[in-house]
Amino acid sequence: MESRSLVLGASCMAFCLLVAQALAYTKNGTAPMVPAVIVFGDSIVDTGNNNVLETIVKCNFPPYGQDFINHQPTGRFSNGKVPSDFIASAMGVKELVPPYIGYDLQSEDILTGVTFASGATGYDPLTSTIVNVISMTDQLQLFEEYKERMKAIAGEERTATILSNSLYVVCCGTDDIANTYFTTPLRKPHYDIPSYVNLLITGASTFLEKLVGMGAQKIGFVSLPPIGCIPSQRTLGGGILRDCEPTRNQAAQLFNSKIKKRIDKIAGQHKGIKIIYIDIYSILLDLMLRPSKYGFEVSTKGCCGTGELEASVLCNKVSASTCSDITKYVFWDSYHPTERAYKIIVDKIYQDYIKFLL
Repeated sequence: MESRSLVLGASCMAFCLLVAQALAYTKNGTAPMVPAVIVFGDSIVDTGNNNVLETIVKCNFPPYGQDFINHQPTGRFSNGKVPSDFIASAMGVKELVPPYIGYDLQSEDILTGVTFASGATGYDPLTSTIVNVISMTDQLQLFEEYKERMKAIAGEERTATILSNSLYVVCCGTDDIANTYFTTPLRKPHYDIPSYVNLLITGASTFLEKLVGMGAQKIGFVSLPPIGCIPSQRTLGGGILRDCEPTRNQAAQLFNSKIKKRIDKIAGQHKGIKIIYIDIYSILLDLMLRPSKYGFEVSTKGCCGTGELEASVLCNKVSASTCSDITKYVFWDSYHPTERAYKIIVDKIYQDYIKFLL
């Protein structure tokens, strides 16, 4: 009886693998560029992990998701898809990347990748603590658990192959500067901007070293955006005219220049490891300053509510109406781009960087 159970178990495992392999092919019958896309970071790449947390940083309610499949609010911080979805689609892996927690993951979900990202987290450990979201350290612990779940489906050898060939995306850090440093009084008395940026560099570097140690070999590290030009930061620091706030942008630029050098150093210390710095500062700044070039009309406000401060719980169907034509807006709320803007950004990333990660 026991041997019969083992045979049945092996047969189920084999069937799951066949199903996953079949699902891993794109519509035109070509194989995906990587077996899985595995994502870490903040709200830009969170597809619903915050839904089950005791935090105010959520968006699993209307009008979020108004342009998603079936107009469903899933916990994605936008009107539709977010970069994690577009990246997986561009790689030919799958159309949507599910969250790791609070979601009924199937075998094919596990084998083709998930996101551990949590809205409002950061490289500064204080950032996630303030709003009770998943820290970057805890995301790595969830990844360790995820690896064991994959082994239970695919076995040790196949799991090692999948993980070593997968694309890893790391996108984080904006909340550290925009929220923890500039909005709360918790860090400013103890750190000037250069020393706080160094704190973030240490956190980001430690994360990357641990991720490499856990088996990642192809990592796309996303830069910080021009934080001072995000609608909410214009409102909070840009004066009566809501101009781009230069100090926040300078902090982002300092982080980007320092982490780029650190990434080169880390990659150089690990043979066969690819860690690619992905610059989104330039493309986002262009979208913000020259929206008409991309077919947009509004880049200083979001589509939700006044567009100047509403995000997360403040962007809700009861107290915040939405714009009449979202295709004219770069930003969905005061913090997060629209699905259309995200698609433009990811297309640019794909065009400029994919060749270095394969």
